[in-house]
Amino acid sequence: MSECQRDGELVSVQAGLPRTCPCSRSGDTAKPWTTGFFKSRVDGPVWLGLLNLQGDGQADLVHHGGANKAVCAYSADHFPFWRRELSGVDIQGGAFGENFTISGLTERDVCIGDVWQVGEARLQVSQPRQPCWKLARRWNFNDLALRVQQSGCTGWYFRVLKEGFVAGGSPMELVERTYADWTIEKANHVMHHDKANLAEAARLAAVLLLSPNWREALFQRVRQEVQPNEAVRLNGSE
Repeated sequence: MSECQRDGELVSVQAGLPRTCPCSRSGDTAKPWTTGFFKSRVDGPVWLGLLNLQGDGQADLVHHGGANKAVCAYSADHFPFWRRELSGVDIQGGAFGENFTISGLTERDVCIGDVWQVGEARLQVSQPRQPCWKLARRWNFNDLALRVQQSGCTGWYFRVLKEGFVAGGSPMELVERTYADWTIEKANHVMHHDKANLAEAARLAAVLLLSPNWREALFQRVRQEVQPNEAVRLNGSE
């Protein structure tokens, strides 16, 4: 098995419902904000449905949740890096708002359209995770969303092909790979770094198993040379 085809482990599972928090970023006027970012570890089997884990939810259903973002995954292999970068932050499972904390796999090892078996559930990789301003606000680092995006250590989303119970400590087994050329790392590079490369944008947009919102953004880039406005997502402002 090549490095890009290795299996991993579901280290822990996290879920949490939206709540209102009075915290603010440094320098901001304190005001409440609502988020589903805060996730707590779930021990033992938990039901994974087509849209989310039991006991999980999102505050902003326009930009989060739905069939193509049913599960947010993040690699525990990045935790040592972030512990060095973010002094004083308690980096552990759920620190990045993820449902699945995974070891042995990073954005270099996971491809768009991959089908993975974990517990009773079967999942398919739909897109890279695009960090938003709530990550920065949670940890009080104003530029954290941008730093995560620029690092490439973004995490990714799964859609659910088969519902079932999942639990921390379970192996993650690669079942099927359709687009071996399109790792999460490469998709991130095209979207966020190599923006002038319209040929690569067109190639990525043609990946049928990529989530519709990413495909549409890439098609707009190719046809109209329009880049997405990232200010709202990264900073919470225009």
